[in-house]
Amino acid sequence: MASFSSASLEKRLSELSNSQQSVQTLSLWMIHHRKHAKAAVEVWHREFQKARTSKKISMLYVANDVLQNSKRKGAEFDTEFSTVLPDVFQYFAREGLDSQGTKAAERVLNIWDEPVATTTVKISSAYNEPEKKRKKINGSPSAGPGISGSEPTIEELTRCLSDLEQSASGDIVIRKKISELPKEIEDVAAIDNIQSKPEAEKLLKKVDEAVLLLADYNGRLTAELEDRAQALRKLEDLISIHQAELEKTEKELEKCKTKLANTAKVKKELKTHIESLPDLSLLPDVTGGLAPLPAANDLFSNS
Repeated sequence: MASFSSASLEKRLSELSNSQQSVQTLSLWMIHHRKHAKAAVEVWHREFQKARTSKKISMLYVANDVLQNSKRKGAEFDTEFSTVLPDVFQYFAREGLDSQGTKAAERVLNIWDEPVATTTVKISSAYNEPEKKRKKINGSPSAGPGISGSEPTIEELTRCLSDLEQSASGDIVIRKKISELPKEIEDVAAIDNIQSKPEAEKLLKKVDEAVLLLADYNGRLTAELEDRAQALRKLEDLISIHQAELEKTEKELEKCKTKLANTAKVKKELKTHIESLPDLSLLPDVTGGLAPLPAANDLFSNS
């Protein structure tokens, strides 16, 4: 299992998707590093503030899963999340995110009403504090911009493809670790051969480490699949847009070709017509080569 660092958590949060597997994998990793709960929650909160709506919801689910499953091992995360979650829920209520966001927040609060965490009362009151404003915002037609429906740009697609260059499927180090896992961690029959408690505990430790490694890689692969599907959708949308532009350009090209052909025809006919006209420069000079006409006096003078 990789050691904890802020950069490592930031990377995992950036790869987080809205799938249950992805949420649970990250939650499991955070709980494993619960001695770093303070730093982990600080990173989580910082990344939450920068995230888009859909990612905020996934991050909220991670916090919920951590609080649900870490309480048996200690109150580290309960203590640390209690300092940031009130602000997080106020954000959902105050900023008027789309209905998906507010419903997700309410769904988590309903779970906590059972209750499962000591932060419930604080967070519930924080969420309900701007209730009127939240309802007003939710009832407004301008409850907030969506995160989809916009036309993808080449820059966005390039960025998606660039991110996929660092994908989980290309992580040679992790794949090597997985390939080197001992066979007994997958063989249930091997348990029958264990004769002592220390031997069983040794195998259990190996199994725990393998579960964390495999769950983490499973989550990364799931996120990669979703990222590739998203990149494919963007690519299909971009192809569709450019296909329409291609058809439009082809029509413009045909019109331009027709105009060019007509113009060339006029030019050809005009040149032929010009060649059929007489060349006035070849006529004799009527002013310099002939004698002048006689004047009137000369015509009527006596000879």
